[in-house]
Amino acid sequence: MRRRKFITLLGGAAAMWPLAALAQQPAMPVIGFLSYGTFESARAYVAAFHRSLADGGFAEGRNVGIEYRWSEDHNDRLPALAEDLVRRQVTVIVAASTPSSQAAKAATQTIPIVFAVGTDPVGVGLVASLAHPGGNITGVTNLNVELFKKCFELMYSLMSPAATIAVLVNPANSTQTATERATVQDAARALGAHVMILNASSASEIESAFEAVVGQRIGALVVSGEAFFLTQRNRLVELAAQHAIPTIYAWREFPIAGGLMSYGADFAESYRLLGGYAARILKGEKPGDLPVQQATKVELGHQSENRQDPRPCRTASAAWTRRPGDRITYNCCSA
Repeated sequence: MRRRKFITLLGGAAAMWPLAALAQQPAMPVIGFLSYGTFESARAYVAAFHRSLADGGFAEGRNVGIEYRWSEDHNDRLPALAEDLVRRQVTVIVAASTPSSQAAKAATQTIPIVFAVGTDPVGVGLVASLAHPGGNITGVTNLNVELFKKCFELMYSLMSPAATIAVLVNPANSTQTATERATVQDAARALGAHVMILNASSASEIESAFEAVVGQRIGALVVSGEAFFLTQRNRLVELAAQHAIPTIYAWREFPIAGGLMSYGADFAESYRLLGGYAARILKGEKPGDLPVQQATKVELGHQSENRQDPRPCRTASAAWTRRPGDRITYNCCSA
């Protein structure tokens, strides 16, 4: 009888061992991915993030989960989306724009945050310094706002000095827009250029902006690198072509979509750096100890003469001139 009871107890304990071992396994960490737009509009960048995360030893669904939150071009939704990620107690928040980063920082002082922004993160109050960000936050800056001045200067160099150049910005991202306005106005004063600032934070306002450009016979257009315009790239390119308005953009996706030219940071590089930092934090490093990285790769790209072969170029000679009634001509180097 005692032997039978011992065997029964032993069998019950053995059956419980897998359950006990399972209970002792740590929960899978979860990344909260907070961003503008939609997944479709950022698909290539998310893929770059995943590849870098994998290089750090993490694969979605295998040893890390990812909760995506997209604002669908409505920055006013970001605070609630950030708070939702905090309530879910994610392990780290990845914030892929300036408004996303500001919303994440406002939502938590404890959950690690890794950001990607196109402006100076010290200037917008995200970190104390680039070398020593401190607190629960670090990330990547591509300084695309600073490169915006170069876009304006490049377009001015290609136009008649008498031409007015319009600049399209998104007032919904007030922090970035304020910097872009000041940057462009300073550049215009230095060059003696005529500039007109146009606002658009919705598809209908983009239509209105182009109506203003056409109605006032504006010579050229510079489109901000604010993330909203990336999600609207097909319509922007279509309108620029429809009205024959020479236009320069900040994202390489615009020449790929048929736009004339672009000058700006390689955003895929920013997302690769995001993935690398997210992996390091998942392994236990503290964000406040990781210096803010700067994405340094800058691309100048424009259409080739063969309209069937639009290629973004790492370096290019974008020399072309335009007179009333002329068609735009352009050259493109090999990628």
